[in-house]
Amino acid sequence: MKAFLKKLASRKFLAAVAGFIAGLAMVFGLDESIVSSVAGAVVSIGSVVTYIITEGCIDAAAVGEAVQTVQETVGLLSTSEDGTDGETEETTAFEKEGE
Repeated sequence: MKAFLKKLASRKFLAAVAGFIAGLAMVFGLDESIVSSVAGAVVSIGSVVTYIITEGCIDAAAVGEAVQTVQETVGLLSTSEDGTDGETEETTAFEKEGE
C-alpha cells in the first residue's frame, strides 16, 4: 500500500496526470492559457507536498535515532561501577519521601 501511495505522490505521476487532464481539456475546447496554468499549478503543488512529506519522514527518523541515543546514554550513566544501577541509600530514601 505504501508503495502505491508513494507512486501517487511522485512528480512523474503528477506530471502525467496533469498532461492527461490538459489533453482532455484541449479536446473539449478550454483555452490553452487556462490549461497550462492549471497543469503548472498541479505539478507545483504536488512537488511541494512531496517535499514536505519526505522531509517529515527524514525528521521523524532523526528524532527516533536521537531518542535512542539519549536513552542509551542515560542507561550508561545510571549504571555505576559497582553494578548497583546508580541506586544508593540516599536515592532510595529520596524516592520514598516523594511517594
